[in-house]
Amino acid sequence: MIERFLEYINVEKRYSANTVASYRRDLADFSEFLLQSEAHINYTKVDKKAVRNFMAELGRSGLSKRTINRKLSSLRSFYGFMLRLGEISSSPLESVESLKFHAEKQIPFSPEEMSDLQLLENKPRNATPLKELIVETLYQTGMRRAELCALKLDDVDFTKKELRVTGKGNKVRLIPVSDALLQELENYLQTRKPLEANEMHFFIGPRGKKLNDKFVYSAVNSYLSLVSTKKKKSPHILRHSFATHVLDNGAEISKVKKILGHTSLASTQVYTSANIEQLKKVFNNAHPRAKKI
Repeated sequence: MIERFLEYINVEKRYSANTVASYRRDLADFSEFLLQSEAHINYTKVDKKAVRNFMAELGRSGLSKRTINRKLSSLRSFYGFMLRLGEISSSPLESVESLKFHAEKQIPFSPEEMSDLQLLENKPRNATPLKELIVETLYQTGMRRAELCALKLDDVDFTKKELRVTGKGNKVRLIPVSDALLQELENYLQTRKPLEANEMHFFIGPRGKKLNDKFVYSAVNSYLSLVSTKKKKSPHILRHSFATHVLDNGAEISKVKKILGHTSLASTQVYTSANIEQLKKVFNNAHPRAKKI
């Protein structure tokens, strides 16, 4: 049944490979729990108590509430699929609520920190031009880590100065590229050494294969650690920093939404960071009855 579900979200729902892999892991964890605690892997016999016991076990293993909620979401989708097929008459997750938690605030890097990154004299250990290019590309385009890894040679248009990026749900969008970054990407093409089977991928790892998530995370973390003591130093923070900086500099939020590949404007609004002084300036410049504050 799990394989049928995974095929459904892959083929019909057109979820990304990473999303499908995440669902697979979550359902595998649940299957293992059922086998060890309930002595069966019969998904039709699962009740609300078993789901709550699964949540408790995840909590005891040290997983965060966010991660537990994600696994619950995977189970909801899986049992919703079984419900539509008529395999069950009701979902065991019907009255199970997600755990409440306060989301940790994502703090973007400042423009000064990103400038310091360009001026670094002491590079990270095992630094390479590829790792520097990864950091710059993520920051200048706002791409997701998985999107960068999946970028193909044909996705980079040097004439039109844009990238064609395939995001969540296989939705394609175009991202403009600066002349400086375009030059760096062109220079990189002269040095990449892909294995024949990986020739179509733009970014190639040290072993001639397409980049993987772990390599990208390590590259970003090692570079950002040299210019900041912030706790979060991930590829997503570069995406957050990109969005925050272009919005702070006057970019239209609807345009930024398209570049980021968001389906909802609310998703883009979380990157706005206007402080009271910025709001005062906007008020003074824009409102017909504004007085200097």
